Amino acid sequence: MLYKFKSRAAADLIMLEPHGRQIVSIMGKTPGASGIVTVAQIPAAIAALEAAVADEEARVQAQAAEEGDDADAAEQRKDAVRLRQRVVPLIEMLKRSAAADVDVVWGV
Repeated sequence: MLYKFKSRAAADLIMLEPHGRQIVSIMGKTPGASGIVTVAQIPAAIAALEAAVADEEARVQAQAAEEGDDADAAEQRKDAVRLRQRVVPLIEMLKRSAAADVDVVWGV
């Protein structure tokens, strides 16, 4: 299944279910068949997403420091898709939606 995020202020954003569930949970919402982030909730959702990205990056850096300069581990980390890459389009959608005073909804 797919999660489809929609806003009248931006193009639709589609994610695979596991990633969509994770991101909806990070925003403090209950993952499900549908939901909404109201205009009033958008700043908190953006802050939660940015905090989750910062936490993940700190964990990755700590792990890299712990492992040392292992070339194989560094190569694997470089190829991994990070949370930042997944949430940047959604954060942009949320910012545009806030500026246009419209809600963001999702459905599966």
